[in-house]
Amino acid sequence: MSSVTYPASRNAAAPALDASRQRHARAIATWLLICCGMVFAMAVIGAVTRLTESGLSMVEWKPLIGILPPLTETEWNRVFDLYRETPEYRYVNAGMGLEEFKHIFFWEWFHRFWGQMIGFVFLLPFLWFWATKRIPKGLMPTLVGLFLLGGLQGGIGWFMVVSGLVDRPSVSHYRLALHLGVAFLIFALMLWVALGLLDPKPEGSRSAAAPALRRHAGLALGLVAVTAAWGAFVAGLDAGMIYNTWPLMGGQIIPSDMWFLNPAPLNFVENHAGVQFTHRWLAMVTGLVVLGLWWRAGKADIGPRGHRLGQAVGVMVVVQIALGIATLLTVVAIPLAAVHQAGALTLIALLVWFRHEVKRSRWTSQGS
Repeated sequence: MSSVTYPASRNAAAPALDASRQRHARAIATWLLICCGMVFAMAVIGAVTRLTESGLSMVEWKPLIGILPPLTETEWNRVFDLYRETPEYRYVNAGMGLEEFKHIFFWEWFHRFWGQMIGFVFLLPFLWFWATKRIPKGLMPTLVGLFLLGGLQGGIGWFMVVSGLVDRPSVSHYRLALHLGVAFLIFALMLWVALGLLDPKPEGSRSAAAPALRRHAGLALGLVAVTAAWGAFVAGLDAGMIYNTWPLMGGQIIPSDMWFLNPAPLNFVENHAGVQFTHRWLAMVTGLVVLGLWWRAGKADIGPRGHRLGQAVGVMVVVQIALGIATLLTVVAIPLAAVHQAGALTLIALLVWFRHEVKRSRWTSQGS
């Protein structure tokens, strides 16, 4: 992440200038945290869209122009006719009426609408901060990069939808994982930048244990990201609809139908049983690594906030695993599955915050 530089001032107005820069930094951080909240909501809306099988109901991509839903019966019939030409309608929803279609259409429309709102909420304040010269030196490339990444995410979303409009009645689980992963990345990056503006010199960064904890937190974040990717594979393949028991799968630790694909590695990414098995045990390994971080944080001299963050991370990973098991046992009940997705983002947020608390500190007039 690029550094943010506040040039030192040597005149009598230095305290006033510093106070002004701090206000600007807080304002930018608040704006980024609002955007984080909207991305968090977007991920949950996306989960509901997927779980209600609504994601292929809109077969047109009209950024900005298509921000409003159909407003007349003629327009509703037009978009419904387009949907009836898709594989999902022919193979899954044949005979669906217009009123049922309106229900699934709503979630996909709302998902896209909310994404465009995030774009506006990011762009308009950014332009104002830029025009009024409130953006600190060094931060501009990061903010531009975040905006471009958000635009790319919209394109990835359509790239995902297209995969389910040609020959198959569902989207590619690989593209679904990419779409979810980029959303998580945007969320984590914005949070990191906001934390750096609000607290450029966290107390925990001065601890002798900070480098080791930082590496441990990075490992934990990586494992959470990989586990979430396999969660997207589970969702994309509907692999959570089988083996709805815990901890065994069909009375076995390793299910008997896990190895029917060749070459063998394909079973971990395309075999329903293999994908669910992998997600289960990745979650267990991730949980142990995160609990290890909680234990090490409790023993380190990283200040009260660092200790609280370590405890929060430990509690959250247990809650997230419990939510995953409950989602499985209920055969993917929509409320539980949506909360499980929210739990993944909450865990990522806490790990990012903890890593910021013990981040590398090389401060003179710069922040990292």
